[in-house]
Amino acid sequence: MTRFAKSALAALISLCTPLAVPLGVTQAVQAADLGVYSDDDGGVCGEAWVLNKITSRFSHQVHHVPHLPNVQITDFRRIHQHRYLAANETWPIGRRYCGATVSLSDGRDRTIWYLIEEGQGFASIGDNVEFCVSGFDRWMVYNGRCRILR
Repeated sequence: MTRFAKSALAALISLCTPLAVPLGVTQAVQAADLGVYSDDDGGVCGEAWVLNKITSRFSHQVHHVPHLPNVQITDFRRIHQHRYLAANETWPIGRRYCGATVSLSDGRDRTIWYLIEEGQGFASIGDNVEFCVSGFDRWMVYNGRCRILR
């Protein structure tokens, strides 16, 4: 086998390997990695991959947006879905609007609103999550008081 063929085969195997891991296994590992747990049953809104993605992106946000306090999300509580727009012929993207209360590392509780868009992940694989923590939308991306995600 040529060097090029070996490289191509290795690349193909590395791309397919994550797809072969059962979905529940990756979610359990992700939940253990960040230590974010919830005792509420929020359905899809409370799944570990959603909460971990929010926690990771929030950490990035507080480190890269000027004048935000250096805090982390330590816990999610009162997770709930307050609206679901199913995919249909005129709007092909299903959306779940969720809310919760997050505890921050400074001891304060804040309201968080988030949206899960079905099939809108990287390269249209998986789902996308957009979120807004009350008081942390410095550039008003989601309008005043996270109105767009509420």
